[in-house]
Amino acid sequence: MHIDGTAAATGDTLAPAHVPVADEAEARTRDRVARTILQDGPITATDIAQRLGLTTAAVRRHLDAFVAAGLAAVREPVRSGGRGRPARAYVLTPAGHDHLPMLSSAYDDLASSAMAYLAEQLGPQAIEAFAESRVADLEARYGPVVDAAGSDVAARTKALAGALAGDGYAASTRPTTTGGDAGTQLCQGHCPVQHVATRFPQLCEAETEVFSRLLGVHVQRLATLAGGAHVCTTHVPLSTTRTSDGRIR
Repeated sequence: MHIDGTAAATGDTLAPAHVPVADEAEARTRDRVARTILQDGPITATDIAQRLGLTTAAVRRHLDAFVAAGLAAVREPVRSGGRGRPARAYVLTPAGHDHLPMLSSAYDDLASSAMAYLAEQLGPQAIEAFAESRVADLEARYGPVVDAAGSDVAARTKALAGALAGDGYAASTRPTTTGGDAGTQLCQGHCPVQHVATRFPQLCEAETEVFSRLLGVHVQRLATLAGGAHVCTTHVPLSTTRTSDGRIR
């Protein structure tokens, strides 16, 4: 499937139909580049090339095609420590996310209308109940996967990212320090309910609470796709404290 939903001879691919490719091998390479941007952006051409075993020139050719099609953009320069111009880092644009096959505009419209009707008929508490019900399924499915990683928070976060990636969230983890607190960033490059969550942030809030319960620490959502960021970012501290009644603090 191409980014815009049209079929491709190479099978499932993020490469958009309106970005020309020379052959099937070229299409597969462009798909790999697109997936790397989706999961790890902002990312430089050099980093993409190293991860995929490609030449930087080949990667730049694909990046130029995505930028020309409006599906990728330069986010912020990255200095390599040497002299010269800083390297450019790339992310998928909102248009790039909109063209992903994981989410259709028809589904967006139907889901948003259904949520709005639910809120109108039963009040905002119905939206909160729905959001909690939706993420309860994720918690039930991801719980055994996360628990199998043991008690180490970083390992549990990596396991959670793997489970999310398997469900199409393009998730990954990165070590980080926020406010002097060492931890891990859980990044989600795609959200199947992004546009619905823009109108109903309760979906994001419920998901964040589930992450806290799964990981056993109080996580902090730093940015969301629904809020206009290029990736959902959640800070996961490597340690936590609990109150006398066992609640995470």
